[in-house]
Amino acid sequence: MAIATLDQYIASAKQQVALTKNVARTTTANTWFSVFDLAGNPGAGALAGTSTTAGILQTSGTQGYPALNAFGGSATGYLTNVDFGNTVAARMMVYDTLWKGGAYTFNSGTTTLSAQPSYSGRVPSGTDFTNTQIWIEVSTAFVTGTSWTIGVTYTSHNGTAARTSIVSAAQAAAGLTQGKMFQLALQTGDSGVQKIESVICSNGGTAMTAGAVNVLVIRPLWSGRCRVINDGDVHALDKTGMPIVFATSALTLAVNPDGGLTGIPELLLEIANN
Repeated sequence: MAIATLDQYIASAKQQVALTKNVARTTTANTWFSVFDLAGNPGAGALAGTSTTAGILQTSGTQGYPALNAFGGSATGYLTNVDFGNTVAARMMVYDTLWKGGAYTFNSGTTTLSAQPSYSGRVPSGTDFTNTQIWIEVSTAFVTGTSWTIGVTYTSHNGTAARTSIVSAAQAAAGLTQGKMFQLALQTGDSGVQKIESVICSNGGTAMTAGAVNVLVIRPLWSGRCRVINDGDVHALDKTGMPIVFATSALTLAVNPDGGLTGIPELLLEIANN
């Protein structure tokens, strides 16, 4: 049953989920970085993807994501509170990693996918693919070169196939360090993604000599900002907006720091369900 009133929230079952890292990653300021492969709670996950032709559905049971208790009663939970802080000034984002494809090497050209697993069980009502996004995640740092690009084709939120993402701006190796993340814009009119159909890496111009990336489909859940070092805050349900979470959600943290380190982020999430 959905949580529709304050009384239902008060009476709901709740679990506390930690997302903390005790190692800082060297970064570029004002750029998103993954901390998935860093030690902490939960422990480090494997950054590089393990399937380029089908991709892998990510779940709370996959190494590196926090384990979630089974929901009693309803299969739907809600993110109702985030207690967060960091040792650096930064914006932090929590999202559900639905699908990971990779790792695609710098010179892999066009990879056509097939037999992709469905993540329909991880979107609201099982049919609402709006607010799902495509992100690129550097799994192996790039070496030399200044003109590498990536784009994808995909099936849109409403089931239209052969849609084309906006191709990334030309990327220089110096900026493609391990863990860097950037979003690919969708074709005009689209607001989500049902599946990735192909991945197109272009290594023209001044070519790279090494490097690899993952393609992620994510569903953003929350973001908050630490304005200064050792800052923090508590976002209750009026600020989280109570986004839907599932017991199989692969809850993931990314950090966008003001400076050159991700810092030591510490988050405690409350997930409620009826």
